[in-house]
Amino acid sequence: MSVSGKTIVLTGSSSGIGEQAAYQLARKGARLCLVARREDELKRVQQAIIAEGGKAWVYPADLTDEAGLQSVADRILAEHDRVDVLVNNAARSIRRPISQALDRLHDYQRTMNINYVAAVGLTLKLLPRMLAQGRGQVVNISTLSSQVPIPLFSAYLASKTALESFSRSLLAEMGDQGIDVTVVYYPMVRTPMSSQTSIYKHMPMMTPDKAAGWIVKAVDEGPARVGSLMGTAGSIALAALPGPVTRYTQPLFRLMDKKLGQKARQ
Repeated sequence: MSVSGKTIVLTGSSSGIGEQAAYQLARKGARLCLVARREDELKRVQQAIIAEGGKAWVYPADLTDEAGLQSVADRILAEHDRVDVLVNNAARSIRRPISQALDRLHDYQRTMNINYVAAVGLTLKLLPRMLAQGRGQVVNISTLSSQVPIPLFSAYLASKTALESFSRSLLAEMGDQGIDVTVVYYPMVRTPMSSQTSIYKHMPMMTPDKAAGWIVKAVDEGPARVGSLMGTAGSIALAALPGPVTRYTQPLFRLMDKKLGQKARQ
């Protein structure tokens, strides 16, 4: 399961967790196919990797556009004999109460398009090459918040939960054909995406560098899940007692938001 020599397609690699994961994987000898919308930022990451002696190629694309997704998949397959790993890291998040989203179906559509449809679409494009090779891995990025009943992120959590279900189906159907599937369950990470919510600047968060290490672990070891003990415990509790767990944790989240809001106003 060594990282060295593997060709890894990494989406959302122009900043945050994806950027740091690109650096760490390149230092371990991986060949990086960097995918994101911003070509200038991708080239910046590529140049940093090459300066350290690594190998990286850039593939700017809007993965929510079907033609763009097809084009980038075709380019990657044409330019690389192998595709060993796909890391579906590109995502967007929206923090909004459902009561304030009653006329905002587009919130759910936009979030689902990048977090789920784009990830599944790129997976389907690259799977034939992995199957032909006899081996491959898909790493799908999710969140600890899907393991516990978190309010205010219904669009984001729905998209990530859908991706988790797809991941389980993929492993169940193709695990015996050499396809490994890993879901990474992140807690809050201090990235440009989380920084869009002002009160979160006062919340303790995982650093992008440490978060990137979880992706390296996923590729290096190939487990079905990478996450925290808290997330695993939350999954078990939620599966066993969904009603009580959901009801009794909500006052804690409301209190946390209240305290963060007070700090933000100071």
